[in-house]
Amino acid sequence: MSLADRVKKRRSELRLTQSEAAEKAGIKQQSWASIEDGKTLKPRNIVGIAEALNCDPAWLMNGGVILPVSEVNTRRIPLISYVQAGALAHKSPIEAFDGSFEYVMTDMDWSQYTFALRISGDSMEPDFKEGDVIIVDPEIEPVPGEFVVAKNGEHEATFKKYRPTFVTQEGTQHFELIPLNNDYPTMNSAERHIQIIGTMVEHRIYRRKR
Repeated sequence: MSLADRVKKRRSELRLTQSEAAEKAGIKQQSWASIEDGKTLKPRNIVGIAEALNCDPAWLMNGGVILPVSEVNTRRIPLISYVQAGALAHKSPIEAFDGSFEYVMTDMDWSQYTFALRISGDSMEPDFKEGDVIIVDPEIEPVPGEFVVAKNGEHEATFKKYRPTFVTQEGTQHFELIPLNNDYPTMNSAERHIQIIGTMVEHRIYRRKR
């Protein structure tokens, strides 16, 4: 049985139309149809598709024993853009800004506000390379040396290393955001308004194409 067969079989068992299943997975109906037609062999949003079908993504791709997502003890985390992350300066549950999301899976018990971000640029090399994915929890306060996503007055968020500096008489904690790549400048909260959005709790490194 192929991926197309498993997707179609599972959708039929749940009595979902292609449009309904695609909406649950956060993809277009045409994309779902392409999977069932056998034209798409490696869907990008396999996790969202598996969630829509209440099964293990590994089963969809490889076959074997079917496992409901609830038994795998995982949850999906929305993968958002730097612009979307910047909009989260005021902590709130994640909603699709444009009606669609990609997701990553985690088996950790992070907060409901947790989001994932794909690294862009080289300011955090060599530890974090473009294309890596980080998971960020806004409910966790950073400690010295941890990595954070912050907003520095621009529309987009930034990802840097956190280093506290001093506390004012009013009790305000000032800090620096430090790039790992020395070609980029350090940001100082005493010199500009910087707002911490969340603390990195996971780092996903994927095999890179040669």
